[in-house]
Amino acid sequence: MAAGAKLADFGGWSMPIEYAGGGVLAEHAAVREGVGLFDVSHLGTATVRGPGAAAFVDSCLTNDLGRIGPGQAQYTLCCVPDGEPQAGGVVDDLIVYLRADDDVLLVPNAANAAEVVRRLTGAAPAGVTVTDRHTEVAVLAVQGPRSPQVLSLLGLPGELPYMSFVTGVGGGDTEVTVCRTGYTGEHGYEVLVAADHAVELWDHLVEVGQDEGLRLCGLGARDTLRTEMGYPLHGHELSRDITPNQARSGWAVGWRKPAFWGREALLAEREAGPVRQLWGLRATGRGIPRPGMAVLDAAGERVGEVTSGTFSPSLRTGIGLALLDTVGGVEEGAELAVDVRGRPQPVTVVRPPFVESHVR
Repeated sequence: MAAGAKLADFGGWSMPIEYAGGGVLAEHAAVREGVGLFDVSHLGTATVRGPGAAAFVDSCLTNDLGRIGPGQAQYTLCCVPDGEPQAGGVVDDLIVYLRADDDVLLVPNAANAAEVVRRLTGAAPAGVTVTDRHTEVAVLAVQGPRSPQVLSLLGLPGELPYMSFVTGVGGGDTEVTVCRTGYTGEHGYEVLVAADHAVELWDHLVEVGQDEGLRLCGLGARDTLRTEMGYPLHGHELSRDITPNQARSGWAVGWRKPAFWGREALLAEREAGPVRQLWGLRATGRGIPRPGMAVLDAAGERVGEVTSGTFSPSLRTGIGLALLDTVGGVEEGAELAVDVRGRPQPVTVVRPPFVESHVR
């Protein structure tokens, strides 16, 4: 509130949508061209500890933890297990921080954190403990090409390999975990800190970031940035009704692993081919795709639905993500339309990202 944030409910949390002094367009531009600071403490955190903790997590979540080592992070999915309704659907997408074979940190989404913890707790073997730390840990995201300079000014490492993390001290004696991750498509970091030190760290970042042109950013810019990248948002591009195969998230599945929740259902769907798949839509007229809008072919027949849509500040046009029927074979470059309040607006099918990614 002191920074002039416009707040709204998001996943049960009161979150800043934008800040006074520029709004979403200015905040978006700051991340693409300079550096922005986000409070994303609504994200959940949970620890899985005990002998074989990493192996247990690997047997539940989709990605292959064997591909990384301690000090590295991995994007993965928690899917509905085989034998349950909606098997293979996505309970949540999350980041796994592999600290050691017996110590794993999970960062799920706000609305799904409790369910992820519940499922893991119910499946955990003797000696492995799953602990919800949602209220104990805050997450601040420093994103943009000048983010390394901001972290360096705070005495934190600013040149980490992508998807790696370290623990250090930043701003006084505050212990933080810094990870080269983010949700914007830019070089950036997510900084985890004890909740009771979050305000202190935020103030330090704002202070040292002044000379780098740091701008406070809210969920409005976060959404336009991630949509330009084609990054999925749970509840839109991923859900219990939308599988990783449909959402083109199969790259986050360890297909050769002997076990993970939903494995058999996902393998069967992969072999048969999903009935719908995620594509990008770029408006060629004035219309802006919005979630829930029907996607139409040249004959006016419905061939899919928009899952996310916005005005792209980088491209200065409407963009969207949509699940399109695979029957009939929609291809990149196809000309379709989006039903905007009863008026078909032309769009072109594209493969995201809509703008160049700079995460690596």
